[in-house]
Amino acid sequence: MSKNAKVSVITCGTGNESYSLFGHTAIRVQDTASSVDVIYNYGAFDFNTPNFVMKFIKGDLQYFAVAHSYPDFINQYLYEKRSVYEQELNIATPLKQKLFDNLNTSLASGESHYTYKFIDKNCTSMVVAIINKTLGTAAIVKNADTDLTYRTILYPYFYGHFYEKLGTSIIFGKKVDQLGTQLFLPFELLKSLKKASFENHPLALESKTIIEFKNEVPFSWWNNPYTYILLLLFIIFIKKKSVALFYLSFIAVIGVFFTFVGFYSSHLELGYNYNILLFNPTLLGLLYFYWTKNKKGIYQLALFNLLSLVVYFFLIINKAHLILVLPMVITSAILLVRLAIQNKKRIPIVI
Repeated sequence: MSKNAKVSVITCGTGNESYSLFGHTAIRVQDTASSVDVIYNYGAFDFNTPNFVMKFIKGDLQYFAVAHSYPDFINQYLYEKRSVYEQELNIATPLKQKLFDNLNTSLASGESHYTYKFIDKNCTSMVVAIINKTLGTAAIVKNADTDLTYRTILYPYFYGHFYEKLGTSIIFGKKVDQLGTQLFLPFELLKSLKKASFENHPLALESKTIIEFKNEVPFSWWNNPYTYILLLLFIIFIKKKSVALFYLSFIAVIGVFFTFVGFYSSHLELGYNYNILLFNPTLLGLLYFYWTKNKKGIYQLALFNLLSLVVYFFLIINKAHLILVLPMVITSAILLVRLAIQNKKRIPIVI
């Protein structure tokens, strides 16, 4: 590479689609002397992979790196109206050449293929890994917001996407309540690069804006907390046993799914999901007891799930998603109390 060559970390802004909520990270290599201007993108996957959905749930879906021409890459983000920022790495020409060689070797040898993990291995962590490998030291580490949990760090990205936020909150388990000490989001890397140093000088130059769009919060008549609250209020105030049983059975089915993925998936974020105490699979037993007219069974199962809710409440009292799930906790508690009262065995009074 010539002395005028540049290598940069590219940070792409968030979008309104679920796959783009967290942004994207890539590496740019530019050398006008050899007409090179290429983007290395570690976020590619093949939709035609056999059993795509099950592999994604299982956590063994293979992602890989691809190379794009810089104009094609930028045109895509212009089309999607997503901002793009560039941080040029302040490293010597031999290291730029080494990084360029490592990137090409990674693509050609298949080293760029990796098993995607939401926190542990993604487009951002792969970029960090190959740069640190090239520099021969852990020059890039997380140095901002290390006192926040992963769950808390994620929440601002869901602005205007209420049900995505709720769904992520309930499907993620214990791991995301750990302090977020690992770089896994593009804008975390952008912030950390501003503070990173290498050989007693800043690793990255000042951030440069390539394209910028104002983030517009999408309007949705249904994807908001108001529909969530209205639905739960309807379930509470309708006071129909069939509605209560449908609601409790529905969240039980969600709990069955959580149980399945907890054992089946190798995504550590989905393991040890204490939210199952709210989405308790045993609630399905209410349908059986109702069908067999077993009032004692309904009463005992209602009490068991009320106890589970109490335990759950104390587990999440200091968690970031307390306010999000609290309306569901209250709804379930009210319905279960009603069922318990309606099916409590009356003791005859002998006069």
